[in-house]
Amino acid sequence: MKTMDTVKIGVIGIGNMGASHSMNISAGKIPQLELGAVADGIPERRTWAEQNLPSEVRVFDNGKALIHSKTCDAILIAVPHYEHPALAIEAFNAGLHVLCEKPAGVYTKEVREMNAAAEKSGKVFGMMFNQRTNCLYRTMHDIVAGGSMGAIKRVSWIVTDWYRTQNYYNSGKWRATWAGEGGGVLLNQCPHQLDLLQWICGMPSKIRAFCHNGKWHDIEVEDDVTAYLEYPNGATGTFITSTADAPGTNRFEITLEMGKLVCENNTLTQFLLAENERTFCKTALGGFDRPPQCAEKIIETDGKNEQHVGVLKAFTAHILQGSPLIADGKEGILGLMLSNGMHLSSWLDTTVAVPFDEDLFLRELNKRRENSRSK
Repeated sequence: MKTMDTVKIGVIGIGNMGASHSMNISAGKIPQLELGAVADGIPERRTWAEQNLPSEVRVFDNGKALIHSKTCDAILIAVPHYEHPALAIEAFNAGLHVLCEKPAGVYTKEVREMNAAAEKSGKVFGMMFNQRTNCLYRTMHDIVAGGSMGAIKRVSWIVTDWYRTQNYYNSGKWRATWAGEGGGVLLNQCPHQLDLLQWICGMPSKIRAFCHNGKWHDIEVEDDVTAYLEYPNGATGTFITSTADAPGTNRFEITLEMGKLVCENNTLTQFLLAENERTFCKTALGGFDRPPQCAEKIIETDGKNEQHVGVLKAFTAHILQGSPLIADGKEGILGLMLSNGMHLSSWLDTTVAVPFDEDLFLRELNKRRENSRSK
C-alpha cells in the first residue's frame, strides 16, 4: 500500500457520471483524494472540464494519454461498456489503481482478464457498486448473512421502475445496440440490482430467462426480462425488469425459514416467525395450522447512504490504509455472470447452469454484434 497521504486520480469519460465524479472529487468531498486529470474524446466535454474544473486539472483527449501521463496514481473509468477492460488493463500495466463504473465489462471472460492484470500488477481494482452503501441493502445483507432468519427459501425482485422513452434510446448511437452497448436493461439499468441480488442472496446454480428484444421500443436489445433462478440449497427466485412499465415497481422480497424481508418504497420490513417454518411444518398437529408470527416491524437502519462518494472514500482509504473496499474487481464478475446467463438462456431457449461456458456466450454475443445496426 502507498505511504503517501493523498491519492491523485484521473477520470476517463466525463459524460453524466464522469462529470459528477469529477465535481465531487474537486469539491473536496472525498478526503485524501485529489483530481489530477480528466479525459474525453468529445471536444464539448473537454471544454466543459476546462470551464468547470480547477485550473490545475489536466485535460486529455483520450484515456491512454491520461494513463501514461504520470499525472495520477489511479483512474476512474466512466466510458461505454466495451471500453472498460482495455483501459483497465492498460492502467494496471502502467502501475495505476483502477476504479471502474458498472458493469466491469460486457462479458465475464474479459473481466477475468481485468482481474488477472490487477493481480499481476499488485494494484487495487475496485467497482463502483454504490448501491451497496444504501443502508437498506446493507441491513438486508447483514440479516441474511448473520443467519438469524435461517436459510433462504425464495427470492423475488420486481424492478420495473426504469421507464425510458424512445427519445432516450435515440440519444446516443451506442445505446441499445449489441455492438455499442452489449445489451439492454440488464446491462445498462440493472447491474446494481444484479450485484445486490448476488451479494445478499448468493449465486444461483441455474438460470432460465426470457429476454424480449425491442418489445416496447424500437431497439435491438432487451427491454423486458423475466428470469427464474435456482439456488444450490433448493431455493428459487425470480427477477423481473422492464423499461416500459408505468407506473413501475421496485420490490425486493426474500423469504427465509424464519419469515421474510421486504424492501419497497425506501422501507425495509421484517416479518418474523415464532418458530422455524421447516420445524413447524414437520411437527404441527393440524393440517391447516400456520406458523405463528411474532413480529412485523419496520427495520431501523443507520440511515447512511453515501452512494458514489462512499465508494470513492473506501477506494481511497483502501489504497492508503488497506481498509476494505465496497466491492473489488473480482465481485464485478458475479452480477455480470447473472446478466450473461440470462442472455444466454434466452438466446438458446434453455436452462443454463452457472457457471456457464464463457466461450459459448462470447460466440453468441458476437453473432449479434456482427448484425448490429448502427443509428
